[in-house]
Amino acid sequence: MLPPDPPAAHDTPPQDAPQWKPVGPVPRRVVGVLVEKAKTTPDAYPLTLNSLTTGCNQKSNRQPQMHLSADTVEEALEQLRNLSAVTEVHSDGRVVKYRHRMYEWLDVDKQELAVMAELLLRGEQTVGDLRARAARMEPIADQAALKPILDSLMQKKLVVALTRPGRGQIVTHGLYPPEEWTKLSQQQATAAHPAGNSPDPGGSSRTAPPPAKASHDDTLAQQIDVLRAEVAQLREMLHTLQRQMEGRRESQ
Repeated sequence: MLPPDPPAAHDTPPQDAPQWKPVGPVPRRVVGVLVEKAKTTPDAYPLTLNSLTTGCNQKSNRQPQMHLSADTVEEALEQLRNLSAVTEVHSDGRVVKYRHRMYEWLDVDKQELAVMAELLLRGEQTVGDLRARAARMEPIADQAALKPILDSLMQKKLVVALTRPGRGQIVTHGLYPPEEWTKLSQQQATAAHPAGNSPDPGGSSRTAPPPAKASHDDTLAQQIDVLRAEVAQLREMLHTLQRQMEGRRESQ
């Protein structure tokens, strides 16, 4: 059985279509962190902009590593607010905090959201790794317990299988924009058929096909998100070098 098609971003939605839409890497990281912190450190949730930025840039439980500025995170929050995936919380009229609305946005339960959060924070991974990682947020006893959760998410097109069922199966979330689907499919095809090996004519290792092409405006917006993330990383690296140079001058 072939893996389900990823969602097409441009299709005309039916009346009962879900709220969620494909989003770029920075908004995915932001909302993934909000879900993670709500489940693992509820006493510190909702999150301020500073704490959310720190969570996005932390080295553990993240793939790839990011070095986002507060401004970049704030731009992603604005995009997520416009999509009704995140909301602001004003506590005592002082510090603005942020809360996710992913239960409503994705139409999922607690275990399904834990699985989605791990996929949003790390991207594609094996089912075994996913079970172990999601279990830190919600109890998922073993892979047998994970299977109906994944089946439900696949029916909603929130999860896509990149390889066929079996040992080491790889899955990912369905929130990638079209150009990221293309890149991911190419990476999976290369991994399945290294240089010098031809693909199986029977299609035993097919990867999920990318969705139909989105509108020019949607594609351009996602490309801008990726570029902003790269610029934020370069800016942070520059600031780190400047601080190191200033520290050396002071020590001299």
